[in-house]
Amino acid sequence: MGVPSFFRWLSRKYPKIISPVLEDAPQVVDGVQLPIDYSAPNQNGELDNLYLDMNGIVHPCSHPENKPPPENEDEMLLAVFEYTNRVLNMARPRKVLMIAVDGVAPRAKMNQQRARRFRSARDAKIQDEAREEIMREKEEIGEHIDESVRNKKTWDSNAITPGTPFMDKLAAALRYWTAFKLATDPGWKNLQIIISDATVPGEGEHKIMNFIRSQRADPEYNPNTTHCIYGLDADLIFLGLATHEPHFKILREDVFAQGNNRKRHNFKDNINMTEEEKQIIMKEDSQKPFLWLHISVLREYLSAELWVQRLPFPFDLERAIDDWVFMCFFCGNDFLPHLPSLDVRENSIDILLDIWKVVLPNLKDYMTCDGELNLASVEKLLYQLGSREGDIFKTRHIQEIRKQEALQRRKLGNQKNLSQGQDRHPTQFNEQLQLYDTNGNLAKGSWNLTTSDMVKFKKELMLANEGDEEAIKVIKAQSDLNNKLENEINKEKEEEAINQGNIANFSAVDTMKKKLTERKRQLEQEENEDKMKNEKDTKKPKTESKEDELTNDIEAEIVAEVADELNDEEGEDGESGQNTEDTNDVVPGISPFEGTSGVIDTDESVRLYEPGYHSRYYTSKFNIAEENITPLSRKVVRSYIEGVSWVLLYYYQGCASWNWYYPYHYAPFASDFTNIADMEINFELGEPFLPYEQLMSVLPAASGNMLPKVFQSLMRNPDSEIVDFYPVEFLIDMNGKKMSWQGIALLPFIDEERLLKSVRSQYKVLTDSEKSRNVRNQEIVLISNKNVNYDKFVKELYTENLENPNFEQYFSHFNSGLSGYVGKDKEGFDLNSKILCPIQAGSLPTLSTNLFLKMSYRMLPLPTKNKSIILNGFVASEPMLTSYDLDSILYKYNDRNFYRNGNRNFGDDMKQNIVPVGPRGVTQYKPRVGGYRAFFHFEQMNNGHNNYNNNGTGNTSYENNGYNRGQQFNQHQGGSYGRYNNSNRNYQSDNYNANSGGSYNFRNNGNYNNRNRGYNNNGQERNDRNTSGHRGGSRQQSRYNGNWNQPHSGNYKSRYQ
Repeated sequence: MGVPSFFRWLSRKYPKIISPVLEDAPQVVDGVQLPIDYSAPNQNGELDNLYLDMNGIVHPCSHPENKPPPENEDEMLLAVFEYTNRVLNMARPRKVLMIAVDGVAPRAKMNQQRARRFRSARDAKIQDEAREEIMREKEEIGEHIDESVRNKKTWDSNAITPGTPFMDKLAAALRYWTAFKLATDPGWKNLQIIISDATVPGEGEHKIMNFIRSQRADPEYNPNTTHCIYGLDADLIFLGLATHEPHFKILREDVFAQGNNRKRHNFKDNINMTEEEKQIIMKEDSQKPFLWLHISVLREYLSAELWVQRLPFPFDLERAIDDWVFMCFFCGNDFLPHLPSLDVRENSIDILLDIWKVVLPNLKDYMTCDGELNLASVEKLLYQLGSREGDIFKTRHIQEIRKQEALQRRKLGNQKNLSQGQDRHPTQFNEQLQLYDTNGNLAKGSWNLTTSDMVKFKKELMLANEGDEEAIKVIKAQSDLNNKLENEINKEKEEEAINQGNIANFSAVDTMKKKLTERKRQLEQEENEDKMKNEKDTKKPKTESKEDELTNDIEAEIVAEVADELNDEEGEDGESGQNTEDTNDVVPGISPFEGTSGVIDTDESVRLYEPGYHSRYYTSKFNIAEENITPLSRKVVRSYIEGVSWVLLYYYQGCASWNWYYPYHYAPFASDFTNIADMEINFELGEPFLPYEQLMSVLPAASGNMLPKVFQSLMRNPDSEIVDFYPVEFLIDMNGKKMSWQGIALLPFIDEERLLKSVRSQYKVLTDSEKSRNVRNQEIVLISNKNVNYDKFVKELYTENLENPNFEQYFSHFNSGLSGYVGKDKEGFDLNSKILCPIQAGSLPTLSTNLFLKMSYRMLPLPTKNKSIILNGFVASEPMLTSYDLDSILYKYNDRNFYRNGNRNFGDDMKQNIVPVGPRGVTQYKPRVGGYRAFFHFEQMNNGHNNYNNNGTGNTSYENNGYNRGQQFNQHQGGSYGRYNNSNRNYQSDNYNANSGGSYNFRNNGNYNNRNRGYNNNGQERNDRNTSGHRGGSRQQSRYNGNWNQPHSGNYKSRYQ
């Protein structure tokens, strides 16, 4: 998700959320590497469910930036298998593996996808042109170029979009590979694999969240299930928090540990690389480290960070976390541009948090509730932010000037010498090249050429020696750039400096030209020699003053910021390095601005740090007259409020509308959010686009070959009704940023009605093969023939109900850790057949289908509203934070030392930070309808063969282990959980409390005693409890009407409504 540098910021502020992944080294016997034993205990801690956001694997495997790319798509898919297998061996899930590939996205995401894919196609074109130029140079010097190399084009990563032939092949390959593992790896025998390929609508990570929400809706769901999701996107952190599943962690590559100097290979590097060099690079790549991000530890930090005293309502950590997640959305996301005054690198999240702590005591409730906004509270938050905007812009400008100054000093420190030896250029340029006027005085505003400038403009200086006017212009332009920084700081002296500098420059040019003429022959000889290397500075470090420390902090920040921009995980779905889903927008060796019709930076004219910025912003960014600013800003504000409301619902409830999108390229100011409390925000769900409709929405004409031919003419034919959606050239507004990929592509928004009319008119001429890629499917599930449910599913689906194609079998969470509905595979699955590998390379075997079972899978229907709560029966993880860690939050130690210790302040300490996983504390169980069968199962596993319901006589574990103390669940009962029914039936049977008065463990003659705060006090049944005698009867109507959960009283009506 588009929150630049969020992971870096978070891991530096809360360092203990990170720990290293421990990997088993593969054994080698007689030169053969043996596979890792998947069934062996996991030294990282046992895990129940693993979720793969598959686009984060497919992108780096198909077009890596730090090693030679695969030769063809088969090699790409084999690389995907190898990478996925490594991830599986790290995590080793025991119950569920979900593989989620991005399907058709909501319209709100398509604007971002469109911009990235247009620039990706541009970069592919630039790389092909660079390739041709390199081959032409090699041929000129007599090298032979193989035809296979000559004719090869850069693989277009836009193929990783639903509906393309590549995605169809990827889905088939994933189905084969998972079946192969189930059939051949004994460690996978109990694993249940859910595959949600690109034909299932939705982004991969949000399909995963829908799955988790569906499992929580099962009354038998174990609240102590451990979850892990693999991926590089920042939004995985938000999604992990939004699940309110505390036993949750994120697995990702440690891109910072891999080093900021990791070379990015372009075509020239790859074509000149020897086989030995390739093998070294491939080995290094296979050993790159991974890390865990622990949501449980982040929750510990946030419990201290978000604590607010003297609230008019009880503090609720779950809802405070939801407010924090919501505030982070203002700093950037994939669906909305961030507010102009907010940037994670500037600690904007802390600014919002400080405002929240001030505002919250004056509110009646939290700002969010189950994904819905309290707009009156949001308005107060943004009002306070708006009052600070002017100061924020001024501070940002001052900091930018200081960074530029620090960069100039850094250049001087790193480039001291112009020569390699003492026999050439003995003079060391340790200072800027100062220019003097004809009277011998230092000229103000003169050409301040640094050492690096001298190196960079060596050729121009040589030409200037011969009187070349263009060279003089180049040198003077660099001088002017250096002077600009000084002029910003000393505006009162600007005119005088420029005037004096101009006078001096002409005489200085004459002097320089004379000196350069004497050295002309020597410079010509050196031009073709190797580039000059910097001599190592052997000076002893000096004691730093406070000013030096501040300068070093800023310089460290600059290095870190550059690393962030090159290793920014939030570009999109997890490509290493920049980690965007598309190819790098900054192509090595090529100007990042080539290939577009123009690059602009409207920030230069807006000047946010000067008064009047509000009007300049709207007239420049939105291209309107001043008199139209007020009505337009109201429209922009409403659209933005709709946007943040949509995003919050997307994270907590699922997609609220498939068709809504933000119709502007820029965000409003925080000060524009006035009178929003009474806005009514409603969404129509609509339906997702079909794959070809999305392709036509996001692909440029250059990538049209991925579509059926009938659609290509719509993109390229000048007479097409929608040809205006596919400009060949487009502007990029850098918007004050430095990297090309950070700029805003000013593309026209798609007119949905026009697009769908044109596209759907061509469906009738599609071939059957083309139609098969333009469908909506549902997930599939694969299990081995040793799975606990295998015989039951074979009997129900392929024997007793063989003739009923729509038959579905329900199965619950209790036995296998997975619940839902399964049906016969829609593609047709024969129990006694063979399946072939769809990949020709690799020599993978043909599989017998009697070794596994493939079925369609449907998730449990979700409640009307998903509740943002911790489920009953939850057992907390072992606390990881010390008193010092908590004090660091209270007294902001980490904020003060934010730029210490290089790339991240956890540094080497992270390597020693081993975080225990899973439940380790005392249960926080509270009785509720459903859900505690899993709780008892958990206790049975941990307490051996204790009898849980034998007339209150066989259970010795609960009263003696704190389960009936502190929480006061059943302190005065003769029995404990499950022993109220006077029945000999225990919880391993299918008949719960058969003699308990006919209810689901809740009536028991009033024995939910007077310590349960409103649960059948004194033996009296409450009217809001069910009276049905079986599980399928009516469930509790009002979980929150009691007094035991006051923070939610009156706000939530029912988990089961």
